[in-house]
Amino acid sequence: MKPLHLLLAIAVTCLWGFNFSVIKAGVDTMDPFIVAALRFTFATLPLIFFVRRPKVSWGYLFSYGVVFGVGVWGMMSLSIAEGLSAGMAGVILEASAFISVIMGVAMLRERLTTSTKLGLLLSLVGLLMVFRIEDGSVTTTGAILAIIAAISLSIATIIIKKANIKEMFSFVVWSSLFAPLPLFALAYLVNGSSGFIALSNDFNQIAFASVLFQAYPTTVIGYWIWNKLLTLYPLATMGPLKLLIPMFALLGSVIFYDEQIASDKLLACALIIAGVALPIFFDTLYRVFNNNRSETRDTCP
Repeated sequence: MKPLHLLLAIAVTCLWGFNFSVIKAGVDTMDPFIVAALRFTFATLPLIFFVRRPKVSWGYLFSYGVVFGVGVWGMMSLSIAEGLSAGMAGVILEASAFISVIMGVAMLRERLTTSTKLGLLLSLVGLLMVFRIEDGSVTTTGAILAIIAAISLSIATIIIKKANIKEMFSFVVWSSLFAPLPLFALAYLVNGSSGFIALSNDFNQIAFASVLFQAYPTTVIGYWIWNKLLTLYPLATMGPLKLLIPMFALLGSVIFYDEQIASDKLLACALIIAGVALPIFFDTLYRVFNNNRSETRDTCP
């Protein structure tokens, strides 16, 4: 991987990791659904007037926009508002990697390797341990909402895979069009007009900066760079870099919110991350071994 591309990939994972702390800054002053709705409003406007619609059906744009906007970031914003720390939110969302594997088996008839099965077991044990953390950084409601967000992220990944998208930047912009209205509607259904009244009265510089950071650097630029790199490098190269996201999420929570990392939390996080990393490691090792064996066979007289 070229040094510049590696630095870009690390920068994106850092951006995505610290974004959980930015979300917390937003939901501390605004309704969580309104925070998510404004994020996707700014992600689609005014860019949608300058970016041509991608060559995919409206069904894919709508389904991804709702699942990604409401299912992932609506639920994730709500989970943080319900007491889940920014650091633990990042760690739990990473569990979407093994949820995607389960969905791949169920929906795409993919096969599980031994390393994948072991990774699933480790991540599941880590998730169960999360519910036993008692330092105030994890609430039952917050953790359940974060798991729903992780499931939604896995569904969004399946949609991307089935849509076979070529124009990822425009897909992100146009699909974001379908997220704000359901999120605004949820804000009204759950909390009535109070969230909108508070928005007009208490919308300050921190809230505005939170929304803009989530909309442009995180959603539009971050996903554009990452998916561009995915077209240049295999998943075996890019996959391990995503493991930096929960690390940066925890670091951001420690820096900005003084989150404590006790031994039980450290073990739970380590199990979840190890469960995701294990199949990637063995898959990479298997590819390297097969390539070396193939090269050796080709050079033999």
